[in-house]
Amino acid sequence: MKEVKMVVTDMDGTLLNSLHEVSSRFFDVYKQLKQRGILFVAASGRPYYSIVEKLHPIKDDIIVIAENGGLIIENKEVLFSNIINVEKLQELYNLVTNIKDTYPIFCTKNRAYIVRASDDLIETISEYYSVYTIIDSFEDIKDHVIKIALYNSTNSETQIFPYVKHLSPELNVVVSGNHWVDISEAITNKGHAITILQKQYNIKHSETMAFGDYNNDLELLKCAKYSYAMANAHPNVKTIANFETKSNNEFGVELILENLISESS
Repeated sequence: MKEVKMVVTDMDGTLLNSLHEVSSRFFDVYKQLKQRGILFVAASGRPYYSIVEKLHPIKDDIIVIAENGGLIIENKEVLFSNIINVEKLQELYNLVTNIKDTYPIFCTKNRAYIVRASDDLIETISEYYSVYTIIDSFEDIKDHVIKIALYNSTNSETQIFPYVKHLSPELNVVVSGNHWVDISEAITNKGHAITILQKQYNIKHSETMAFGDYNNDLELLKCAKYSYAMANAHPNVKTIANFETKSNNEFGVELILENLISESS
């Protein structure tokens, strides 16, 4: 592992435990990564403002890939942004707002636009999208949309994906969690974002370490020689990853990073 120059980790189900918390153990490890000049990247389906809230103590030192690769920000500077074509958006709005028991969230850089939802549902969604506006029509969306997140309280693979999978390959449609399906432009994925950073910082595939747990991490893991699936990962992720670590509730990321630090000492 001595050659690793960049570490990239997903958030939910990976760095975050099941209570959506980052451990103090991680922040201790991060200090040592920084001392060794190893670049740290948080790559998530979450919006930028939610990721930096979770990683607030180090938010000015890291690179953030938000919205599954639709947005890359370093120290408040936007390095990359990929919005959904405005002409497609109205059609997509009509489609996703008519899927039974599914709640669409239109994600922009600074806030989420949530179509009619109950107070209980808002409480659930606001863990991920804490800055939001409730809307009743397409015209209420006032910003460029980077991603459409679709939430179903039962199961995303069976209750959402069958109704939107036909949008691929023109758009990127991915099951990103037990309750979530994300729609974005075709090139938008975490792997594409990492490729941009690898070129910018002259970091090779063999110098990259990555962690993930769900299908929106597949392209990311392909970009790293040291690719790790969490023990709690989707079977697809375990197939793609070169290695496996313990679950997000057993400090799976921290354990590997501690090994990395030990080997680079």
